[in-house]
Amino acid sequence: MSASQAAVSRRAGKLGTENAFVVLAEVSELARQGQDIVSFCIGQPDFPAPEHVQQAGIDAIRGGRHGYTPSAGIPELREAAARYMGRMRDLTIAPDEVVVGAGAKPFIAYAIMSTTDHGAGDEVIYPVPGFPIYESQIVASGAKPVPLYLRESRAFAFDPNELEDLITDRTRLLILNSPQNPTGGILGRSDLEAIADIMRRHPQVWIYADEIYSRLVFEGGFESIASLPDMRARTIISDGCSKTWAMTGWRIGFVANEALAPIFTRWVTNTDSCASHISQWAAVAAIDGPQDEAESMRAKFLERRDLIVARLNEIPGFRCQASGGAFYAWPNVTEACQIIGCSDSEAFRKRLLHEAGVAVLADIHFGERVPGDGQHIRFSYATSNESIIEGVERIARFMRQARGG
Repeated sequence: MSASQAAVSRRAGKLGTENAFVVLAEVSELARQGQDIVSFCIGQPDFPAPEHVQQAGIDAIRGGRHGYTPSAGIPELREAAARYMGRMRDLTIAPDEVVVGAGAKPFIAYAIMSTTDHGAGDEVIYPVPGFPIYESQIVASGAKPVPLYLRESRAFAFDPNELEDLITDRTRLLILNSPQNPTGGILGRSDLEAIADIMRRHPQVWIYADEIYSRLVFEGGFESIASLPDMRARTIISDGCSKTWAMTGWRIGFVANEALAPIFTRWVTNTDSCASHISQWAAVAAIDGPQDEAESMRAKFLERRDLIVARLNEIPGFRCQASGGAFYAWPNVTEACQIIGCSDSEAFRKRLLHEAGVAVLADIHFGERVPGDGQHIRFSYATSNESIIEGVERIARFMRQARGG
């Protein structure tokens, strides 16, 4: 068989993507052509990593820390991450429960592959709208994706009764994400207690708690299902450095679960060997060092949230709730689509990009639309106040012109 006749696997053919990067490439190409685009499409802090974190990376390089580390991570980082995750959740976590990876994202796949068997009909329940890699990895792992809808009427939490209706004897994993991407919604204490009550009736189901935005909660404190009675042993706590300390490109995430830690370590050995040695030392500095810059970033994101939500709600056809955490706005644009004659949010997104010079993502980039909830688009407000003001004004002007007003 010639190279031109060779086929890719069905698994590879079905592998999804993260559309933020797809749209970013489109935006970059338009910018290269000379178009002025205000972009809200990429979900990463626009701040540099704190100075002491940068210095720790430099010191690691100059100190000759260039080689492999143990697959589970350097002991210093596993200890720091154990203290940090435990302190955030009022738990005592041992360092040998912690595994470090090249970002938190690989642990999504590791968790699915460690709790389901390919082609066995095992099911994974995941939030919709949600991080697109959840569904992609469920399918690639040969499990069945089961969407759990986040409702606008519940501030983008889900109805616990709907969760219980979805659980079967084939359910192996429940993915929770709080604060959430893309809605900015929060699972509060009462939500988590209701979920825990249900999960106690279904002991065969693991929980993957994606808590990468744990330090970006705007009202009240952060809550984790791992902190509730009977939930700790079955919960895979996932956190990392990317969002809290603006370290997306450093690629450091970590998880904690006593039973699965050895298995996750083998997955790391089979894939990345280990996370970057240099980045691991920078992560130790991030966790154990001064937190003033991390807190300053959080305060800035809150300021931006209030700015963008207020201005979006001034645009005819937009209805936007204030996000409880992360750095995303998820306005309902059903009426806006009707006003300008767009069939749906994706058509609206394209018109905003090409006619208004504003880049956002559509709800279909985060899974199927929630039945009855209408059309939505996502803004990442990890950008300057000036860009928020300019971008929203462009949309307002576009809406006025499209209406002929």
